[in-house]
This record gives sequence, structure tokens and C-alpha cells, in this order.
Amino acid sequence: MARKREQFNYFNEFINLSEYSVKSAVMLSEILESFNQSEIAKNVDEMHQIEHTADTAQHKIFNKLFKEFLPPIEREDIISLSQRIDDVTDAIEDVLICIDIYNVKLIKEEAKIFTNLIVDCCNLMNSLIIEFKHFKNSKKLHPLIVELNRLEGEGDKLYADFVRSLYVKPSDPIEVITWTNIFHRLERCCDACEVVANTIEVIVMKNS
Repeated sequence: MARKREQFNYFNEFINLSEYSVKSAVMLSEILESFNQSEIAKNVDEMHQIEHTADTAQHKIFNKLFKEFLPPIEREDIISLSQRIDDVTDAIEDVLICIDIYNVKLIKEEAKIFTNLIVDCCNLMNSLIIEFKHFKNSKKLHPLIVELNRLEGEGDKLYADFVRSLYVKPSDPIEVITWTNIFHRLERCCDACEVVANTIEVIVMKNS
């Protein structure tokens, strides 16, 4: 008797993509918490492996969608959401690449605070995407979206406070430029998570 082919589930694939974002956020936080500049090249390679695997998972979705006759939601929504989730992982990788490019030797405590927030944002985004699977009957989806928007607002405040502190008593201009750019990239990670929430909200409205 032939084995029944496993059905492709887009919602499970969205969850899979978001788990790569969580993994990359946790890795970034751990790297900055116990930062060792001599390990940065290896850290970047490890982070890139996560990003590359996430890209492969995204292509799996696109390849299936190309052959799909009737997907559960509109094709453009599947494409948009998978891209927005992947953007989160890309943004997190970009932080580490920036730290490597600028030859950072010591990590500011403010950056560790920021990465903890990014981990919270990614974990909440993952919870939101898990709940999205049940969007037609879910009572939890909207509160999760609101909470993720709130966390992104915290990221905006951290960015403003931390960058302002660089310029209140500036010392080394290279350090000021370096950390302005790093803080900007950290803030973009929170922004990317909020974009995922907003994308889900639009999809739910279209399908309600």
C-alpha cells in the first residue's frame, strides 16, 4: 500500500521560518553577553548558517506555491508574510556583520539591553505566528499584535535614548559613528518584527 504523501501546510512553514528568527536573536544575545572579539568571524559564520537555512525554508514555500492550485490564503499574502519573517532574521544577522565590520572590541551594556528586547520581540512574533494558524476563530491574535507593537515602541525609545547618550558627552568620534550605526540596526530588528505583525493583521482583515 502506497504511503500517503504528507500535506504541505503553509502555516507550519511560517512557524518554521519564525523559529529561525528566534534562534538568531538568542544567538546574537548570547554572543554579545559573553563577547570575544577573537571569535567574531566564527560567530558571523554560525549566524550566516541560520540565515542561509531560513532562506532555504523560504524557497521551499515559494516552490510549493508555484505548483499550488488553491492555497489557503492569497498567493501574494503568502509571499509577503514569508518575506517579512525572513527580513527579521536578515536584520539580526546584519547587526553581527556590522559589529564585525566596525572591528568592535567591547560591547556596550546598552546593546545587551537592546538584544534582550529583540529576543522578546522574536519570541512574541513566534507566538503570534503560531496563533495565526487559527486566525479565523482566534481571540488571542489581536492582543498579541498590540503587545508586539508595544515592544517595538520600547525599541524606538531605547534607540532614541541610547543614541542621544552618545552625543551628550561625545568622546571618540569613530566610536560615536560606530555605535550610532549599530543601535540603528538593533532598532531595525524590532521594526522588522512589527512589520510581521502588521502584515498578519492585514491578512486577517482581508480574510474576515
